[in-house]
Amino acid sequence: MARLSEDEIDQGIEQLDGWSREGDAIEKAFELGDFMGSVGFIDALAPVAEELGHHPDLAVSWSTVTVTITSHSEGGLTAADLELAGLIDGIA
Repeated sequence: MARLSEDEIDQGIEQLDGWSREGDAIEKAFELGDFMGSVGFIDALAPVAEELGHHPDLAVSWSTVTVTITSHSEGGLTAADLELAGLIDGIA
């Protein structure tokens, strides 16, 4: 999958709620209420990421899960990153 242009990235992020650009990645922190909410969120998003074959970086801090997405193989953001972000929003 081809790396997106800067304009495509900007347009894609505008379509996503609460995601921000962090270098060659997009990132969002999800507040899940408590540790079990965080674990449940990860349990719900893992099969979706696995099905896409596209795996985000996850950081867990009790009630917050920070999701970072990039396409390492392309050295930056692709349409798959934006697609995964949208699917993760649907899970949250």
